[in-house]
Amino acid sequence: MTEFNPSSNPIKLSRRMYLSALGLLGLSSWMTSGLTIAKQPEAMEAIAKIAGSNTIRDGRVNLVIPPLVESGNLVVLKLSIESPMTANDYVKSVHVISEANPSPNMFTAYFTPRSGRAELTTRVRLADSQRVWAIAQMSDGSFFRGYADTLVTLSACTEMI
Repeated sequence: MTEFNPSSNPIKLSRRMYLSALGLLGLSSWMTSGLTIAKQPEAMEAIAKIAGSNTIRDGRVNLVIPPLVESGNLVVLKLSIESPMTANDYVKSVHVISEANPSPNMFTAYFTPRSGRAELTTRVRLADSQRVWAIAQMSDGSFFRGYADTLVTLSACTEMI
């Protein structure tokens, strides 16, 4: 019978095996949760950069996201902004901001009077349950906002470190 010698048979852990072991212990999400997801203050900072010193008013922006989402991989987002869309009064842009995705700026859409309507439907990825904001800039320089809250049961778009 031979005796076990740890120096002759060292266990070599790859990064993947190490992270898997941490996951089994529940430590990986604890260690990385604050590193990969934007927080509400970051989202508010992104909104402040968009509007600058201008006041953002409630209303005119209708953002629709399902209140309960099974998977954050493909979430339908519908957006409409009340505007006559004339040469003197139209929506210039709308910025969609996330409170829990890796980056708070999800996307920006641009409109002109020739757009006809300030409406769009798209699919987005959501990392977690959160509030999503839509900030509309009008042709006269004013800003309007709307938001939608959603509960995501299976997260998407998380970064691995």
